[in-house]
Amino acid sequence: MRLLARHLSHLRQANVSLGQLSPFSTMLTSRVLYNHIEDVERLEFYCKGGYHPIEIGRCLRDRYRVVHKLGFGTHSTTWLAQDIQQSEYVAVKVCTADSDGKEVGILAQLTEPTAGTADCGKAMIRPVLGSYTVSGPNGTHPCFVTTPARCSLADAKEASRSRLFQLDVARSLAAQLVMAVAFTHDKGYVHGDLHLGNILLQLTSKFNHLSDQQLYEEFGFPDPEIVRRADGKPLASGVPSHVFSPVWLGEASDKISLTEAKLVLSDFGVAFYPARESRFESYMPLEMRPPEARFEPKTPLSFASDIWSLGCAIWAILAQRSFLDSFLFSEDDATGDQVDALGPLPLEWWEKWEGRSKEFMANGEPKEGRFVWSWDQRFEDSIQQPRRETGMGALDEEEGDAFSEMVRSMLSFKTRDRPNARQVLNSSWMKNWAIPAYEKSRG
Repeated sequence: MRLLARHLSHLRQANVSLGQLSPFSTMLTSRVLYNHIEDVERLEFYCKGGYHPIEIGRCLRDRYRVVHKLGFGTHSTTWLAQDIQQSEYVAVKVCTADSDGKEVGILAQLTEPTAGTADCGKAMIRPVLGSYTVSGPNGTHPCFVTTPARCSLADAKEASRSRLFQLDVARSLAAQLVMAVAFTHDKGYVHGDLHLGNILLQLTSKFNHLSDQQLYEEFGFPDPEIVRRADGKPLASGVPSHVFSPVWLGEASDKISLTEAKLVLSDFGVAFYPARESRFESYMPLEMRPPEARFEPKTPLSFASDIWSLGCAIWAILAQRSFLDSFLFSEDDATGDQVDALGPLPLEWWEKWEGRSKEFMANGEPKEGRFVWSWDQRFEDSIQQPRRETGMGALDEEEGDAFSEMVRSMLSFKTRDRPNARQVLNSSWMKNWAIPAYEKSRG
């Protein structure tokens, strides 16, 4: 189950648009040079401009001794290391050589000490503990050091049979996420990649007291897999002889207690500052992508685009299933699902949607005989019924109405109709259910 959780998480992370891919990755997308190894980064990306080869036991910057692998993405590998100066565990993110390295700058700005401010959301952004570059056979790689995390919310759900959090845990996590996004927006940044794979659970304080041997005994030893070329030729100098699958430090979602439910928002690699730059392409998974990215492609994305994805993320935290079908195959599928749940598109979007005739009649009604998954039915199928059946706590009528009112406002088709993050924090559901659960988690 744990291996499946990690594997599915990495499959989700791979669901990125070509605009997010670098020249080295688009060039190699169709080429398979190496024998397949399960649950590791794409080996073809060990090339000029790509990944930097890392070995367990290596000491980076004469300070960070690598003890295990935490994860990987299209543009980086992340490693668990022992800071030999501070005697604590850290996460070292080693980016591809073609990365712009701007994420570390964004994180530094978000977490820099500021006199007179005490925003709870700041505590949910991981601080940068150090940054440097490392040169190797594939180029010069930006690296930064931060605190390690337990697992993503997506991984925790995948590791659970019920795929649910306890109700107060879900409420608290939702509140913390909105606080983190509100803080990010107040600082002028749009995150641009809000989904459960980028929302992490913090490790407990006792983790730093583990020795290497205790770490391995509790979570497993690194398991090196030999890298072999499919054609039998020798490996190039920039390709590691062995690779490692990530260690599982997490827990199934239903097993996480309220006191353990401490969240951090991660992966600011596609974040941007709208006052200084315009972003027109969304890198979100299709089921969480804001509709303006499709219907208003010449209008820059904005804070409101984050709010749409935030609404989908909050739903996913409370629910067993995502708000939109996660097996969508096309933009037309996503738009049809949105209309089924939220009602008619704005007229100008409806007229622009060439694929509408596949599922809707000319008057906007669904074609006869087609199943329509309405808002109320989704709420029952995805949240209420699974929670009742697993004993995880369903929402009563008053809370359900407040939750639906908040999320539906965040999923307004037109950006001007969506609340900002601070307004979400002041919504009835946040004030009366989510924030009290968060306060309870703090003791």
